[in-house]
Amino acid sequence: MSKNYNSSSLIYFITTLLITTRLISTVGNNTKPWINILLPPTLLNLEISTKLRTNPAAIKTASHDYGNIVKQNPDAVLLPTSISDISSLIKFCYENNNNMSSNSLTKVAAKGCGHSVRGQAMTLDGGVVVDMMWLRRQRIGKREGVVVLRNDDGYFADVGGEMMWIDVLRGTLEHGVVPVSWTDYLHLTVGGTLSNGGISGQTFRFGPQISNVYELDVVTGKGEFVTCSRRNNSELFHAVLGGLGQFGIITRARISLEPAPKRVKWVRMLYTNFSDFTRDQEHLISFNGRKQKNALDYLEGSLIMNQGSPNNWRSSFFPESDLTKISSLLKKNDILYCLEVAKNYDDSTMSSIDDELNELLKGLSYIPGFKFGKDVSHFDFLDRVRSGELKLQSQGLWEVPHPWLNLFVPKSRINDFKSGVFKGILLKRNITTGPVLVYPMNRNK
Repeated sequence: MSKNYNSSSLIYFITTLLITTRLISTVGNNTKPWINILLPPTLLNLEISTKLRTNPAAIKTASHDYGNIVKQNPDAVLLPTSISDISSLIKFCYENNNNMSSNSLTKVAAKGCGHSVRGQAMTLDGGVVVDMMWLRRQRIGKREGVVVLRNDDGYFADVGGEMMWIDVLRGTLEHGVVPVSWTDYLHLTVGGTLSNGGISGQTFRFGPQISNVYELDVVTGKGEFVTCSRRNNSELFHAVLGGLGQFGIITRARISLEPAPKRVKWVRMLYTNFSDFTRDQEHLISFNGRKQKNALDYLEGSLIMNQGSPNNWRSSFFPESDLTKISSLLKKNDILYCLEVAKNYDDSTMSSIDDELNELLKGLSYIPGFKFGKDVSHFDFLDRVRSGELKLQSQGLWEVPHPWLNLFVPKSRINDFKSGVFKGILLKRNITTGPVLVYPMNRNK
């Protein structure tokens, strides 16, 4: 069937190259913490001094991240039990920046789950790392980290920057509501993803996570505690969101919520032609109104290369009975392009969901006979990557170097990118051991 889709030129493709090695590193056992007497006496006089750690185990844990490529030892690690602890540390470092014989200690970095890949969650040449996960442990038992509220405009959640998105999902589901924009992997902190952007398959419709924030509490580089929003302290608000932690530490975010769906229709379709694949993606994301009924809730894409089973650690999606025919198709084409979509539903839309989804997918150019579907709970869909992580951890393959790369590629150059990178580098050099994601998004979101 011929198609003439009108797609906006204001489309960018995000390409994620997740090339994984098999080198294994380990983290040492915890030992009893102590305070280094070489720290500045003026710092040791502060109340937070008892929450600073300089023992080898604490330093080692703070010296690496998920990328496992960069190693940087801080001078100390702060284990905060309150926001005021963080404020006190930063205020001290700011006020004493010119007074210390060595200014390395004046460098501060907040580390949540440490999911950066090139040392962004560390300090360079000393400094202090703030362990945000320690603060999470203090607050999660008190159920303080995720608070769901309601006003005339609807539901929202006040969420601690140290909380993980899986905490947000569980906490909001108790009230029958959830955020609409997520990351693929939920075991990351709220402050961490909002400091980067928070991009996933929902972005084309609902925008990145930073587009779904009403208000922030921030500890600035002077140690000041500031509440900011689009209307109040707007310059700080927009600087901190996606600011890579360079303008302050996010300690609270007010996030928009909508009614939670119960289940998800989850579909993958295979292509051998890259142009067909990207054209269909662009067509599907043209239906992107937040309240639009005939729109998908999620769209991503990926490459399947000749690396063994078509299923990978991120998702064992394809039925075992179909793996042979998928592998046979892959051997004939070197690369298959997988278009992945999802549409949420609940009791009120259960009877119409299949018709709605079929209407959306009608006329696409995927290979006949290579459309696969699942029906899963909304929770399981959002937390779909976790099982793969646990599997790799059990095999000792999680704590390895991850030279991962995210790129925004203009729509006009995505075919050049396919020729130059997917075929000219990955296939030519036989780099096929990690997932490669490629999907479009709308710039106006």
